[in-house]
Amino acid sequence: MAKKKRHSRVEIASKLAQANDLATQGKLQSEIARTLGVSVMTLHRWRKAPPGPQPAFIATHDTGPSDRTPAGGNRIAELQLENARLRRLVIDLLLEKIKLEEAARESQKSFSDGRKRASR
Repeated sequence: MAKKKRHSRVEIASKLAQANDLATQGKLQSEIARTLGVSVMTLHRWRKAPPGPQPAFIATHDTGPSDRTPAGGNRIAELQLENARLRRLVIDLLLEKIKLEEAARESQKSFSDGRKRASR
């Protein structure tokens, strides 16, 4: 198994610039990654990462400078909690929708079966 290589920020920046040049030439992502000597996922992760020094905390969205203060950590925790609650709510609603669709299909099926028997 190959040893993982850590690229410096300068290397990443130069490879991203090279990748952008190749992309403007119409090259595919897989060709660009192969040319740079990295995987497609690594290239995607580099493009997705914000430029500059990485913050000490992990945040999925940049919500403004207020989250970068020490009290901002609490705000991030609150947002993550709210996100988890909303995800559960959406899942519950989707499950309920599926149940209702199945019940509707079953009632339509039994209704159509009843009509077939009555017409005979």
